[in-house]
Amino acid sequence: MGRLDGKVALITGAGSGIGRETSLLFSAEGARVVAVDVNLEAARDTVGDLVGEGIAVLADVSKDADCAAMVADAEREFGALHVMFNNAGIMHPSDDDAVTTTEEVWDLTLDINAKGVFLGCKHGVPALRRAGGGSIINTASFVAVMGAATAQVAYTASKGAVLAMTRELAVVHAREGIRVNALCPGPLNTELLMKFLDTEEKKQRRLIHIPVGRFGEAAEMARAALWLASDESSFTTGATFLVDGGITAAYVTPL
Repeated sequence: MGRLDGKVALITGAGSGIGRETSLLFSAEGARVVAVDVNLEAARDTVGDLVGEGIAVLADVSKDADCAAMVADAEREFGALHVMFNNAGIMHPSDDDAVTTTEEVWDLTLDINAKGVFLGCKHGVPALRRAGGGSIINTASFVAVMGAATAQVAYTASKGAVLAMTRELAVVHAREGIRVNALCPGPLNTELLMKFLDTEEKKQRRLIHIPVGRFGEAAEMARAALWLASDESSFTTGATFLVDGGITAAYVTPL
């Protein structure tokens, strides 16, 4: 018996990275998956690899109409929505400090990373109410709780916004049977980050601060998301769920 048997799960950013790995794992655990991505072909590739039922949906999470439509697609296709994983996000290569980051980079990053989560919740919460409750998981980041001299101010601000928004939504909707938690990954070996860390020097600058001595994997985040999505986490809401290789616990790391 799967840990998500009978559940319908909508996952944004499902075409790659954490979203893809989570889609595959949720499907293996019995969920019917709504794989949402701005790249429809990537979403279709993910759905093609599911072991169970799923649909691919094209959506830009920064657009209200797209977010309304993706939730409507989930309910129309599978009759309900029980798990909402607001995972889609970007890390812009020109995101730097407050002096050099352009307004355009700031707006784009906040539109996708923060407003996209807001819109997912705006349309996801009513659907979860109709289902009698459920789980919302918002992808934040370890940078929401600690600073770094390797600046990416828009990304950091967006993830801090996700964390604060998650806490408030968790409290507001707790007595409706809707749990809202923030998954906060550490640095991951994903295409998103590796494009940003495009030299060995940049990689080593990060690795020295991670106690386990390596980048995380998207599949490890998927397993954390599975626990948050399942009934096993029924008393967990408003949590800052750090899965970061110990980075936020560290002052001096092992050599």
